Amino acid sequence: MTFEERRLRLSVDDQIEGRYLEVPFEIPGRGADALEVTLAYDRDAAVIDLGCRDPERWRGWSGGARSRFAIDPGAQPVANLGTGTGRGAATPGYEPGELVPGAWAVVLGLHRLPAEPVDVTVTIATGSDAGPVEDDPPAPPPPSGTGTGRTRLGRDLPAPDGLTWYAGDLHAHTTHSDGTLSIAQLASAAVGRGLDFLAVTDHNTVSHHAHLPGVGAAYDLCLLPGQEVTTHAGHANAFGDIGWVDFRRPARQWLSDVEARGGLLSVNHPLQDDCGWQFPVRTGFLELWHISWFLDLTATGPWAYLRGLGSSDGDPGTRPVFLGGSDFHTPDQGYPPGTPTTWVAAADRSPEAILDAIRQGRTAVSRFPGPNEPVLVRVGDDLVAVDADGTVLVEGLPDGGTDRRRRVRGDRVTFSAPREQGPYRLEAADRTLLAISA
Repeated sequence: MTFEERRLRLSVDDQIEGRYLEVPFEIPGRGADALEVTLAYDRDAAVIDLGCRDPERWRGWSGGARSRFAIDPGAQPVANLGTGTGRGAATPGYEPGELVPGAWAVVLGLHRLPAEPVDVTVTIATGSDAGPVEDDPPAPPPPSGTGTGRTRLGRDLPAPDGLTWYAGDLHAHTTHSDGTLSIAQLASAAVGRGLDFLAVTDHNTVSHHAHLPGVGAAYDLCLLPGQEVTTHAGHANAFGDIGWVDFRRPARQWLSDVEARGGLLSVNHPLQDDCGWQFPVRTGFLELWHISWFLDLTATGPWAYLRGLGSSDGDPGTRPVFLGGSDFHTPDQGYPPGTPTTWVAAADRSPEAILDAIRQGRTAVSRFPGPNEPVLVRVGDDLVAVDADGTVLVEGLPDGGTDRRRRVRGDRVTFSAPREQGPYRLEAADRTLLAISA
């Protein structure tokens, strides 16, 4: 039973020295029954992220969303639709399990610090001095009508032989990072939107992965394991049950680690605010349509970014697979999961089949899941515009300032559309973006 208080004074000079600061502490040779860590500082003056490692592995990350976490190997997690891990309890975002003896560290992410030092206090309590683990809110009941197979939307989109177009969202957060909904609450919201799959991509942690199969089964929803690898210089989603990706290492190492483990790494929101993609690293997958584009769906910045991925002589090179993500955090933001919607032509609705389809580039993106929302899907060398009567099909990126544009006339129209002449998109007459396909 110990109670330690570490007092620090941190300024921008400490951030310049290193973005991540470790505050070491020891778990004695006999181990500990429980651990609690709290972080206190003036949140108006600075932004400091909170995380933890043990002598053997990464234990979790709160980012700036929490000022406290606890791990209690002896506590019984609340039964929540089969989400218990059987290894004790931990604050969402942190891995439960044994408090192994040895050298631990509280990891502070020095995201924003002032010129003049700010007082920071880290309190570490073990044993009976540690406080309890907080519980997630109760899970909503699974909706009726699940387990019907195919797509809940009932949209009969034309697909290559043996495949079905499934609707999903490849970017969402829960209480395991800075979201306000539990995994079960998020799953319920996604099913309510008619989605078939959802990637849970909490920041710099994989503590949510163990819960996904049970929640997914309860809600008849394919929950894809993911991690948003999050830094001040850009974010990327690592998809697959591939373990934790160390965000403190260079971005090239993320890509190497993810590919070696059989996962996929996508560049996220490359143009967004203060977290655009600044690394000199390209992956084969790009979150081209992020919720931030909804601020102005006539904006051309993403197309300019895509053009910039080609060579200086205009050769498009090998374009990434296009993905969409709502980056859902809370209902208070005013939009639900599936804004935008990523469509994937897959053999079935399992995580493995969905990820394999993405790997093969069988994706399309639309504003919303539907019904009656314009969608542009590929079948071989053709594109089929569905529920898009009166819209405009735009082919490729401008060449010499000229768009190649065709009017869509009819509710289901097939166009010859070689991939090398893409990308393709549907626009309204006022150039509002409606759908994207390769």
